[in-house]
Parts: sequence; C-alpha cells; structure tokens
Amino acid sequence: MGELNKEYEASLKSIETENLIDRIFYRPLGFCIARMLCSTPITPNIVTVISIFVGASAGYLFHFQDIEHNVYGIFLLIFANILDCTDGQLARLSGNKSTIGRILDGLAGDIWFTFIYVGLAFRLSHQYGTSWFYVAAVVSGLSHLGQANITDYYKTLHLYFISKEKGCEFQTIEQVKAHHKEMKPGLNKVFYLLYRLYTFIQEKATPSLQRMLASLHDTYGDDIPQDIRTSFRRKSSKLMTCINLMTFNGRTVILFIVLFTGYVWAYFAYEILFLNIILLITMKKHEKMCATFY
Repeated sequence: MGELNKEYEASLKSIETENLIDRIFYRPLGFCIARMLCSTPITPNIVTVISIFVGASAGYLFHFQDIEHNVYGIFLLIFANILDCTDGQLARLSGNKSTIGRILDGLAGDIWFTFIYVGLAFRLSHQYGTSWFYVAAVVSGLSHLGQANITDYYKTLHLYFISKEKGCEFQTIEQVKAHHKEMKPGLNKVFYLLYRLYTFIQEKATPSLQRMLASLHDTYGDDIPQDIRTSFRRKSSKLMTCINLMTFNGRTVILFIVLFTGYVWAYFAYEILFLNIILLITMKKHEKMCATFY
C-alpha cells in the first residue's frame, strides 16, 4: 500500500495545487486508468485526443432541452475530465512527457467548453427566440480563456516554488522564444507559437510577479532559499480557493446545477460576471503578495 501511495503521489504535479474534488474523485480514477495504460502503446497524447472528442460530445448533448440528454452530457463531461487527469498522470508515470503534449492538454478543455458554449447558446436562442445568446457565448469563451490562462500560470508558479523539478514547466517568455526559434518547421512549431502567445499574455498581465522573479533571480540566481520558497507557497496557498473557482470543477458545479434547474442562461451570467470579478480580485491579491518579495 505504501508503494502504491508513493506511485500515486508521483503521478500528481503536487497535492498542494489539487482541489478537493480532484483529490477524492478525478485523480484517483485517472491514476487507475494511467496504471493500466502504462504497459500499452497508448500515449498521453492519444488519451488527450480521445478526451477532446468525449468533451465536445457533451457540449452537443447540452443543446437539448430534455434532462435525459443533459444527464448523458454530464456523464460524458465527467469522463472527459477523468481522461484529462489520466493523460498527465500517464505522462508522469511513464516519463513520456512533451511540450506539445502540455499544449494539447491545455487546448482540450478550451475545445470542450467551446462546444458547451455553442450548445447552450443554440438551446437558449431557440428557447427565447433571440440570437443574442451567441454573443454571450463568445464573451463567455473569451472570459474562459483569460481565466484559464492566469489560473494555469499561478498554479505552475506555485509548483516552481516547491522545487525546480516540480516547476520545470514554468518558463519565461525569453525561454519560450529561444526554444521556439530552435524548433524545426512543422505542425509542432505552429502549436508552440500559441504557447508563446499564451506566455506573453501571462507576463504582461502580472507586472509585480515579473518584478519579484527578476529581483529573486538577481539576488539568488536559480537557487532561491528554502525559507523564501516556503513563505511564498504559504501565501499562495491562501489564494487557491479563489483560483480553484476558475478551474473545471468550479465551473461544472454551476453548469450541472443550471442544467438540472433549467436556468441555463444563468451559466453565462456566472462566467461573465462572477468569475471575471473573481479573476480581478485574485490578480490584485496575487500582485500585492508578489510585491512583498522585492
């Protein structure tokens, strides 16, 4: 049992960045599937691609107004997220990691929710006889991209302050540009251009964070003292509740409620108003926290 627990923990990025629902439900199931796939030719990227089709199918089912189709969609979306956990855990257990895999993994959730927003907009436009819900879907999608971008950045930064190994995915825009320049022409380089834009937006949106990193690097190089790492993680952990509201679980709890109650329009209001307010509050608090380290 002890060895199995160690293997399970090794399949995670870090317990510190996992929310409650992931720890007790999604991650254990993802781990079980990942262990079964370790000895097969199935790669993490194949699992990611399958999750994209499953999650997109859920969005299609949400455009129906009857509860039966919606319940099927909910189960598909839950399964898609289990697969999303599986691909990362499989990559860590098998050592089959790649930058493109990480980019593809990030795109998977965006594709799911694109289909979900379109499905909900189609449903509401027929229900209320107006096409304005497609505008709400576009605004929700753009809001989602911004929230997911910053959420991923903060969580990866937290991992960076745990250890160099845990935070190996945390890169500056200069590192991303250098790697992109060295890549051979092809589809991988095109995908990596998206990651380059992704990183550029993250840095531009977090000036205090960038000053903190520059100050720490000038003072300590790559060897940030443990007491500073611990202090940052303690303060960062206090913001995880707000950060987790903008993750898959924070969204889908509300999504499932509105599907069961029939007030589907409320999901767009939740995404556009509530989650964007949470984003602004979280960014303000995070920037203030970073300013205490320089």
